[in-house]
Amino acid sequence: MGFFTRFSAAACSALDLHMHRYVWSWVVGLACVLAIAVSLYSIIAPPRPFPAGGIVVIAEGATAGEVANILAEKGVVAHPEFLRLIWRVTGTGESIPAGAYRFARPITLLRVAERLSAGQFGIPATRITFPEGTTVLDMAKRVSKTFPQIAASDFLSAAQPYEGYLFPDTYTFQPSATAISIVETLRETFAMKTDALATDVVASGRSFSDIIIMASIIEREARTEQDRHMISGVLWNRVDKGMLLQVDAVFGYIYSRATYSPSYADLTVNSPYNTYRHAGLPPGPISNPGLSSIDAALHPTLNKYLFYLTGRDGLMHYSVNYAGHKANLNAYLR
Repeated sequence: MGFFTRFSAAACSALDLHMHRYVWSWVVGLACVLAIAVSLYSIIAPPRPFPAGGIVVIAEGATAGEVANILAEKGVVAHPEFLRLIWRVTGTGESIPAGAYRFARPITLLRVAERLSAGQFGIPATRITFPEGTTVLDMAKRVSKTFPQIAASDFLSAAQPYEGYLFPDTYTFQPSATAISIVETLRETFAMKTDALATDVVASGRSFSDIIIMASIIEREARTEQDRHMISGVLWNRVDKGMLLQVDAVFGYIYSRATYSPSYADLTVNSPYNTYRHAGLPPGPISNPGLSSIDAALHPTLNKYLFYLTGRDGLMHYSVNYAGHKANLNAYLR
């Protein structure tokens, strides 16, 4: 074998070895890349099972770490430490908007990080109705049922000082609503709705707070527009004469119950709201009245009646003295 032949054979062998090593390096490199990709995907992939359709509530003031742990507990993410890392690196986890987040389908860790930092709740704005004459306690129950992130106790704490001044209506709130924001909206609406009544309040010769207290009673005592104005006249007559109002509606407020047909024991309860023991208006509203009852309190039907009752026939019956009231009791309730 000649020199060139031997050289050519050696060169080919070396090239073949080099190519073999080159291909092997690529294979190893590709395998490493695939392993890293699989590892990364296992980190960002949604857990199995994923709580599709589930709702996760984030409380006001929760830290990024607390939020990540909550999401892990609910099965939305598998690796909360990486979620915290993403928020730390991107600087987007400093203030996670509180509220209820709905996860309709499985999403990656990156998408979870984006949604939470941007406050993308995945829940449309929610409508809630507060009927006329509802109390703060009733409102708290409705709010906590409609907004799972708001505890009834938190709403009570925020709303209790404003009983009577929270306007009953239908509202639309975002999932990020809080007890304080809902109360503020109800108060602002009340102020807006009653602002035009200032002149009438002055003309009535009574304080605005007395008007609202009376309206809150009328709301719970009367059923029709005509009866509201009539009962307003009767109750103002009793107030002006220094008489006990003796309205049954206050017992629903005293005992926090929907029905308020008092027993004889109830009539003696030691409460400043007991209008069978204390003359004049109670110390505060017993419900949140609507405009109709506020208007009735402002514009009572002038009459000489001092008593009224609702008969078995569903109608209101009035009398100017106790003898007439007893006659109505015998005729329409016994």
